[in-house]
Amino acid sequence: MKKIVFGFVFAFFAAFGLSAQQITRFGVVDTARVYQAYFRNSAPVRNYESKKAEFQTEINKRTEEIQNLKNQKVDFQKNNNSAAVSRLDAEIIRKTDTLTEYTNAKNVELESLKKNLQNSDSFYKKLYGVLERVAENEGYSMILSLQQANAVLWYSPSVDITEKVIAELGM
Repeated sequence: MKKIVFGFVFAFFAAFGLSAQQITRFGVVDTARVYQAYFRNSAPVRNYESKKAEFQTEINKRTEEIQNLKNQKVDFQKNNNSAAVSRLDAEIIRKTDTLTEYTNAKNVELESLKKNLQNSDSFYKKLYGVLERVAENEGYSMILSLQQANAVLWYSPSVDITEKVIAELGM
């Protein structure tokens, strides 16, 4: 009988000790994938993708023009037509410089559009609300971003030991 009572008491304290221990669980979120899924069918993303395709089509067109001029230059070089080669050299340089400027300007424009999409306040408010709800429902203490090193997206106040550290420092 004593063994059975001792066994129950031991089991009770063992179970109590285990339940008193809080296991810290971490979660990781691929925010780029969440972002892509959220905005996939939105008008701003379609606008961004449309502009990106439009700019790429123009870049391809201009690159092809430059390549055609280079091919013509080779033909004129074979025929020893130095005046035409010089004229084409100047035109190739001018068109290449214009293409570089165009590409740089359009990349800046696309990057600006992309940043505006990524910094959407309504999206992030919704994201953080969902992160908090999922974390609390699933028992996570902290959610980290997969893309950004050391980026904490959400954490439970129960894992914040700041006050304990300050107290231990005697402050």
